Amino acid sequence: MIAELRGSAEPGATVSVAFLTVQAAQHSGRRNGYVNTVLSVRVGSAVGSCAAEPGALDDEVVREIVGGDVAELLEHPSREVRVAVLDACLADAVPHAQHPRSRAVRIPAGTSLEKSMARARAVAELVPVPAGSRVAVIGVVNSLLAALRERGIDCVPCDLKGGRTELGDEILADHQVAIDGADAVLASGMVLGNGTLDDVVGRCHLRQLPLVVFAQTGSAVFREMLGREITALSAEPYPFFWLSGDDTGIHLYEGGHR
Repeated sequence: MIAELRGSAEPGATVSVAFLTVQAAQHSGRRNGYVNTVLSVRVGSAVGSCAAEPGALDDEVVREIVGGDVAELLEHPSREVRVAVLDACLADAVPHAQHPRSRAVRIPAGTSLEKSMARARAVAELVPVPAGSRVAVIGVVNSLLAALRERGIDCVPCDLKGGRTELGDEILADHQVAIDGADAVLASGMVLGNGTLDDVVGRCHLRQLPLVVFAQTGSAVFREMLGREITALSAEPYPFFWLSGDDTGIHLYEGGHR
């Protein structure tokens, strides 16, 4: 489905800035942490991003692609490069703040944990199921699990890395198993970068499950899928909330029909 959107580049557009962010986080008072790697590029007035698996990219990629022709980079052999460039193109064409379906939400200034929970509560409200439902959360964020539980929702944590949540719950490594027992799916934007998106979408479609995406990376790409592949979206383009203690923003898109 990514290939369908590649015609979005402006003729002659180039990548003016490219950068790689490696972020480790362990909120004060929590035992567990995580590490993310994100490739970001600037096209025109927008920054687009794609999550990468640990070790998949190094700083050579930013040297290679900066100044590159967007149309050519959309055919780059690296999925992460293709997604980041496409995300930037789409966001440059229509910024989230100007999209008629988006609703801006400010994440108040605070500690990393305070901001994480504020964002999580806004995202959790997008999941269109009642208390007592079971939601597969693909791409584990402990704050999101906590916010869903505040709504009385049972969570099925799922992440390629496996392991256990902050509360000690098992994290399934297989998204197929997580989806099979769920009433809805809440997926991270990382499914674009790791290649699992098509299968997640297909399984949700087969069972007619609502699919909600919380996307720091690839957010403008997911926006193109609203009402078809996905039901609702939390879009958080760069700069992400964890980069600043000041207030930051996300854009919520609701009410899509699959």
